[in-house]
Amino acid sequence: MENILFAASEVFPLVKTGGLADVASGLPRALKGQRTDIRIIMPAYNSAMQHAPQARRVGQWQIHGGTEPVTLWEDRLPNSSVKVWLVDHPLFRRDGGPYVDDNGEPWSDNAQRFTLFCRAVVDVAANRAGLDWAVDLVHCNDWQTGLVPALLKYENLAVASVFTVHNLAYQGLFERGVIESLQLPESLWSINGMEFYGKLSFIKGGLVFADMINTVSPNYGREITSDEFGCGLEHLLQSRADRLTGILNGIDEKIWNPRNDPLIHQHYGIKNIKDKRINKTALQRKFDLPERADHPLIGHVGRLVTQKGIDMLIDVLPEWMEKPVQFVILGSGDKQLEQALLDCSHAYPQNIAVKVGYDEALGHQIEAGVDMFLMPSRFEPCGLNQLYSLRYGTIPLVHGVGGLADTVIDESQGEEATGFVFHGADPDHLNETLLRALQCYADQRRWRQLIGNAMKQDFSWKSSAKQYRQLYRQANDHLLLNSTQAP
Repeated sequence: MENILFAASEVFPLVKTGGLADVASGLPRALKGQRTDIRIIMPAYNSAMQHAPQARRVGQWQIHGGTEPVTLWEDRLPNSSVKVWLVDHPLFRRDGGPYVDDNGEPWSDNAQRFTLFCRAVVDVAANRAGLDWAVDLVHCNDWQTGLVPALLKYENLAVASVFTVHNLAYQGLFERGVIESLQLPESLWSINGMEFYGKLSFIKGGLVFADMINTVSPNYGREITSDEFGCGLEHLLQSRADRLTGILNGIDEKIWNPRNDPLIHQHYGIKNIKDKRINKTALQRKFDLPERADHPLIGHVGRLVTQKGIDMLIDVLPEWMEKPVQFVILGSGDKQLEQALLDCSHAYPQNIAVKVGYDEALGHQIEAGVDMFLMPSRFEPCGLNQLYSLRYGTIPLVHGVGGLADTVIDESQGEEATGFVFHGADPDHLNETLLRALQCYADQRRWRQLIGNAMKQDFSWKSSAKQYRQLYRQANDHLLLNSTQAP
């Protein structure tokens, strides 16, 4: 039995800002019991504690350099035996998001907050938190946990580490002076450590010091070693190519299943796909759109930022307002992009509906109710919504990058096709693909074939969990090899 400590800054349903939260819930569930005792550790934000009313205190200790002790609370993921440990400290107990305030600005003390979290993770891994649970490996996720592998190596602890990059564009960069206030080892300030163009880079802590690194799709794993997608870290990643791999994210089929999803209006499956139309009608009513069964309804759920290609969508929308098609968009992000979409919805209320914000139930209803799901991302490490869409018989339209290229087969590929893929991040390519999809929709025989192909795809966590087990073994092997080679 292997003891895995899974460290993440957000976990669904305790707190969620993006796909990381879904992964941090789905993967541990899949790994639990596969000769793995996996336990999640995350910060005890106010919002997280509100979703954990039954949590019990299991530990309290003083963090290195801290003035107040941290308290550890224990709960379980809903409908699961997976334990969740919540690191409680005044730095996390505040209103607002986990990373940004109510104005969308990063918390000014994020370096302090996530250093404290990383130190707490290391203390648990080193069995200094009084839990009497020996950790074999820490699985870290994104920059908020990047300091953990660095501290494990600095303390020469016999605990392996895996670092998963969910999005290389978010790196946790802070000014040089912060390293002293954080009481971090000065040796970390070097080009071979966590220094990055004159700033302290949390993500480099994971990329440099982890025993194994992975990204959330094979294609993105290749992309981030290139100048185009490497975000300035491509040479470092090239130098660690023997430790870098890509494992495709899965989806939790207990949560995302149109046959029994409690959040949608009408359950359906591949054998009664006609019932999907009831969800379409309900969605049109919800947004006061004309109830036109013959008009394809196109959806988008996600961050409204240029990375997701929302600016390209805004560029082509005016032309599409004159066509027999409807759009439903849910998300938040760049204020200018939000306003541009709202302006369009006010100008064309018969064709487009926009809701700014986060709504988990509505996200499910959009997946079940729309005919097509649009993801024109400039880059996309994995993407989850195209996987949800395939599961729900909703045909994805995607830019062929990262995990989108790994998971969607273009309609031009014949009998195995599951969606529409375009290449080239510009409005013209997006527009051409929308036209192709509209033409295909008019051929209902071909459209039903696409739906059937989509719903037959298997993107459960089962296969990915096996690959993570192998990754853990590799990390432990590297740790053992390095310890035997140490002088």
